[in-house]
Amino acid sequence: MESRVIMSDINNAKKENDFSKGSIIGHMLRLAGPMTLAQLVNVLYNIIDRIFIGKIPNDATNALTGLGVAFPICTVTIAFANLVGMGGAPLFSIERGKGNEDEAKKLLGNSFSLLIILGLLTGVTGLIFKKPLLYLLGASSATFDYANQYITIYLCGTIFVMSSLGLNSFINAQGFARTGMLTVSIGAACNLILDPVFIFILGMGVKGAALATIISQFIAALWTFTFLTGKKTIIKIEKDCLIPNFKRTMKIFGLGLSGFTMSITNSAVQMVNNAVLSVWGGDLYIGAMTVINSIREVVHMPVQGISNSSQPIISFNYGAGEPERVKKAIRYMSFALLIYTVSAWILVMLFSKPLILLFNDNPALMNVTVTSMHIYFQGFFMMSFQFAGQSTFTALGRSKQAVFFSLFRKVVIVIPLIYILPHIGNLGVNGVFMAEPVSNFIGGIACFTTMYFTVYRKLSTNIVKK
Repeated sequence: MESRVIMSDINNAKKENDFSKGSIIGHMLRLAGPMTLAQLVNVLYNIIDRIFIGKIPNDATNALTGLGVAFPICTVTIAFANLVGMGGAPLFSIERGKGNEDEAKKLLGNSFSLLIILGLLTGVTGLIFKKPLLYLLGASSATFDYANQYITIYLCGTIFVMSSLGLNSFINAQGFARTGMLTVSIGAACNLILDPVFIFILGMGVKGAALATIISQFIAALWTFTFLTGKKTIIKIEKDCLIPNFKRTMKIFGLGLSGFTMSITNSAVQMVNNAVLSVWGGDLYIGAMTVINSIREVVHMPVQGISNSSQPIISFNYGAGEPERVKKAIRYMSFALLIYTVSAWILVMLFSKPLILLFNDNPALMNVTVTSMHIYFQGFFMMSFQFAGQSTFTALGRSKQAVFFSLFRKVVIVIPLIYILPHIGNLGVNGVFMAEPVSNFIGGIACFTTMYFTVYRKLSTNIVKK
């Protein structure tokens, strides 16, 4: 009796999550709400740490700056999670769309093993090279100890961070957006509870913030693994599918390079920002960039939520041979991204000071952060075109284009501008913050235009060839 109930539940889930049928916008709305909320909650891991650290009784500004120095290393960990999760999940969805569940199982099992292996390698490597890395990232004698305390504990738990983030992509890819939202919500709620206990009550300061984050990620990873090996999922992790296959691994890495490149170049930009700001502005401006990056992560997460909710639908219909449904999904995604980014840009410009006060109330930090933030967020809406184009490339398995535009905006445009603009027209430190909006305009137009002419227009009658 129980087995019949379970099979009935699974069959119902398959019907509900068959994206080749029903309303495209209905599927997107059903997935977008939970996935967008999940992205917002996910960013709370680090944001909560920064908010509490910014309120410690002694030396809060230097402690907050220390966290800002350490976070590019944390971003590298997220990059490796994206390498597997954002590479394996679209391939997994395409195989589901084809009705090839055996290959989908192997993609899930291989991805799980790769997350464990990469988590261990990343943690060990980071611990070995953490000291020179932190100084390279802009640590000073006043901020090194704080950065070192945080990153040492964080690196010991990278396997949990990568497992929870990477595996959650496969929950969302099966259409269980609410469950995916619970994964990050559980972790963020634990972090919110544990942070004040470890930081203030136990007096652990920055160490407490890192420990709270790692414990929370462990709980989230355990929840994710339990679901994907349980009875409610459509396709589960199975022992026979855990041994990585070289060809399959290369396919996962090839497509995942887009998400990996986006995250790793974010880390590279943060590193360069900190290094250049240490010369042109010092610790105060690195602290300002830490606050700006925190606010950017919050307003940026719905962008990822919208694009991530569209990708399984695009991938599934691509695998199912439904080009018109693919085109509809691309249009709805692009429009939703544009509407959100315009709204977010206006709100950030209007409410800069209240947002900054969430992290620190130092008057000197407030003054430089307000000015810098207004420069940094100019033209934020152009990010919608970058994400619409790049998400489409990723969802359709076009890894070369997805990787190229990740590199183009950050490595070809942003990083050189960070070095060049401070020397032009006496821009000084303002030039560092100006590099981001310039890259948004150039990168966004280039990525979306390429996607439109090489993919979208060719979907009129036939599925585009990879």
